Amino acid sequence: MSAQPKVKVRRLSIHYRDKTAVKNLDLDIAERQVLALIGPSGCGKSTFLRALNRMNDLIPGARQEGEVLLDGQDINGREIDVVDLRRRVGMVFQKSNPFPKSIFENVAFGLRIAGLRDKAELTARVEASLHHAALWDEVKDRLAESALSLSGGQQQRLCIARALAIEPEVVLMDEPASALDPLSTAKIEELMHELKSRYTIVIVTHNMQQAARVSDQTAFFYMGELIEVGSTAHLFTNPGVKRTEDYVTGKFG
Repeated sequence: MSAQPKVKVRRLSIHYRDKTAVKNLDLDIAERQVLALIGPSGCGKSTFLRALNRMNDLIPGARQEGEVLLDGQDINGREIDVVDLRRRVGMVFQKSNPFPKSIFENVAFGLRIAGLRDKAELTARVEASLHHAALWDEVKDRLAESALSLSGGQQQRLCIARALAIEPEVVLMDEPASALDPLSTAKIEELMHELKSRYTIVIVTHNMQQAARVSDQTAFFYMGELIEVGSTAHLFTNPGVKRTEDYVTGKFG
C-alpha cells in the first residue's frame, strides 16, 4: 500500500463481558482512501469501527487490549481528550439521527459546542459543510425548516454535513445507506468518492456491490477475526483465502 497509514491498529482484541467480538487484529488504514469492512452479521465489523473513536467506551462491560494509533498516537492513552478525539474521528450512523432543530442548527450544533460564536463564520461553515455533503442546492432556501421535514436520504446527508462541519480527519460510516432507496444510496456513494480527497473514510457495509464501487481497500471479517485485507479490486477478483472467495461470491453470508 503506497499511501501512508492514517490509523494503525495493532493486536486489538475487544470483549463484551465473556464474549470476544474482535480477536488480535492488525490493520493499517491509509490516509485519504476509503476502507470497506465486509463480513456476515455479528462478525465484529461495527465493534471494530467503534474502537476507532472509542464509542465502545459507552457500552457497559466492553473492554479491549492492543493499540489504535491515530497519526502515531495511541487513542486510548490517559492523556487523550475523548471529546477532541471524536471531533477528529467523526461518525455517521446506520439510521439518520437529525436533531429536532432547524437544518441550519443541526449543522451548526458541533460548531457552537466548540465555541464558535461569530455569526458570519458560522454561516460560512454551515454552507460549506452542506456543499461538501452535496445537500446545499436542495436545502439552501429551507435552512430555518425542521431537519425532520427532509427525506430519509436528505437526513442522512445532513448527518454527514453535521459530521463534516467540525472538520474531522477521519469519517466512520456504519452502513450509512442501508435504510435508503437506490437513488439516495447512489448519492451517498458519489459523495464518498468526492470526500476521500479530504478525509480518510472507513465504511461498514453488507452490500458487496457497494463495497466494490466505493472503496479503495476492503477488509473481510469473519467471527471476530480479520481474514483478509487488500485492494478492493484484488480482494474481489483474486482473493488469497478460500473463505473470502466464498463470501464475496455469495456462497455464504
